[in-house]
Amino acid sequence: MSITKESELIGMKKISEVVGTTLKLMIAHATVGMSTKELDEYGGEILRSYGAKSAPYETYDFPGYTCISVNKEAAHGIPSENKILKEGDLINIDVSAELNGFWSDNGASFVLGKDIHHHQPLVNASKNILKKAVHNIKGGVKIADIGQIIETEAKKQGFKVIKNLAGHGVGRSLHEEPENILNYRVKSNRERFKKNTTVAIETFISTKSTIALELNDGWTLVGDKGGYVTQHEQTILVTDKEPVILTESNEIWN
Repeated sequence: MSITKESELIGMKKISEVVGTTLKLMIAHATVGMSTKELDEYGGEILRSYGAKSAPYETYDFPGYTCISVNKEAAHGIPSENKILKEGDLINIDVSAELNGFWSDNGASFVLGKDIHHHQPLVNASKNILKKAVHNIKGGVKIADIGQIIETEAKKQGFKVIKNLAGHGVGRSLHEEPENILNYRVKSNRERFKKNTTVAIETFISTKSTIALELNDGWTLVGDKGGYVTQHEQTILVTDKEPVILTESNEIWN
């Protein structure tokens, strides 16, 4: 969305703080032996305590308040009583919600407990590449150029990017224009970031796959060639200088 008045900025800051705080608390709450359903219910409670509504649940009838993807799941993992978290699991939590007509979105991948499966380099790559991409965004910058930064940095570190998942505009709904803030450069895309707009920027960094495929449950995405995928996401306000990180309460860069 385009921020045209102070009340809109206040609304976006409020919901962004809510989803950021929810993500931070969910990551801290995740423990070995817990089901992803239990973790999701905890996140749902936090959202409700702020008067916020889960975006995937409200918008798409998603069977959970948050998306929790574990190990080989790339995104949109369904919370389940049967999915029990284990030491060294690679977990992704994506939290998006609505409050007073404003929507915001954020996510993070992390290793639960000890990194016994050596996922941390992939997690770090995703997190650091997002930081670099975000700090190169200002009004007038080509969306394709940010995609190029993400893919170039991933390749440098021996990783790939998922090409059919993308960041997006956010604000008055969960997905708005620009719809395809991709993790690679599309030469034909001449679109530029606009000052005073709010967008969700996300990295999808992978070990083997470049395409995400949907499983039979109609939600869960996995890589076309297997391997692992990490995602980090922040909702930002584009300015003509450094962007404002609206979801910084998630503390994913701390």
